[in-house]
Amino acid sequence: MKVKIMQRSVYHKYAEIEVEVPNEIKEEDVQEYLIDNEDLYTEKIDEEIDRGEYEFGNGEGEYEGMNEKGESEWRFDIVGKQYGGHL
Repeated sequence: MKVKIMQRSVYHKYAEIEVEVPNEIKEEDVQEYLIDNEDLYTEKIDEEIDRGEYEFGNGEGEYEGMNEKGESEWRFDIVGKQYGGHL
């Protein structure tokens, strides 16, 4: 008799970087600015995620504000402020 043994393990990586946003941009306009200027951070975050270590689990709920279902999640937080959101 043969028996199949199966396992599915989920791992994730997490990375964060800081990006300069012009001071004249209002807090409520930062999300739009980042979406319109994704060239400021996409390559940098890709490099950082490549250097990251795999961690067991999907990472959902393990990082402040990161709680969406799915395979990838992007968000921003203004450093030193209680303001941010998903991209």
